[in-house]
Amino acid sequence: MDIFPAEVIGTALLILFGDGVVAAVLLSQSKAQNSGWIVITFGWGMAVAMAVYAVGQFTGAHLNPAVTLGFAANGTIDWGDVPAYIGGEFVGAFIGATLVFLSYSNHWRATEDPGLKLAVFCTAPAIRNTVANIITEIIGTFALVFGVLAITDPGNNLTAGLAPLLVGLLVFAIGLSLGGPTGYAINPARDLGPRIMHAILPIPGKGPSDWGYAWIPVVAPIIGGVIGALAYDWWWPS
Repeated sequence: MDIFPAEVIGTALLILFGDGVVAAVLLSQSKAQNSGWIVITFGWGMAVAMAVYAVGQFTGAHLNPAVTLGFAANGTIDWGDVPAYIGGEFVGAFIGATLVFLSYSNHWRATEDPGLKLAVFCTAPAIRNTVANIITEIIGTFALVFGVLAITDPGNNLTAGLAPLLVGLLVFAIGLSLGGPTGYAINPARDLGPRIMHAILPIPGKGPSDWGYAWIPVVAPIIGGVIGALAYDWWWPS
C-alpha cells in the first residue's frame, strides 16, 4: 500500500477510536458518560495501537505530522515523502472526525454544553497561558517521538508485533502524566483536522471552534517532535 492511502486509513482509525472515546465520556445520554480521564487516556492509547497495527507494515504508521517531520529531520524518511504522509494524515483525520459525528448523531442535541461538543474534536488548555501551553505540548511530543524511537530501536530485540502495543501504552502514559494541562494533542493532524470538521459539520448547538488556540497544538508538537527525533539520534547514534 502506498504512503497516502495507508496514512489515511491509519489516521482515520486513530481519530475514530480516539475522538470516539471522548464522545462516549462527554456527551449526554451516552452509556459511558462521566466514566472519566482514565477511560479517555486508555482509549487514546489503544486507538494508537490499533491504527499502528493496521498500517504499520506499509508506512511505519506515522499518523502524526510531528512524527513525520521528526523522522524527516533525522533522516529516517526522505523529505520527498513528507507531503504524502501529511496529506494522508489530515485526510484521515477529516474522515475519522466525520465518522464520530455520525456515530453519535443522537447525542449532539442532547448535550447542552457547546464546550463538551468541541472537546470531542480537539483539545483546549485547562489554564490558558500561551507559553506554558506551548511548553507542555513540546514536552509531550518530545516524549512521544523519543519514546517511539526507543521502543522501535533494533537493539531492544522486541518480539515481532509487540511494538504497536508498546507505542499505545506510551501514549496512555503521556496522557496520564502530561495530559492535564492541555489535553495532550501531541499531533497537529489529530487536533487541527477534527477542529476543521467541527467548524464544517452541522453539529446542533455547537459554539466556536476556538481558532485563537488552534495554532498551539500544531506548532508546539512539530517543535517537540523534531527535537525528540534529533535528540535520540544525538544521544544514541547508530
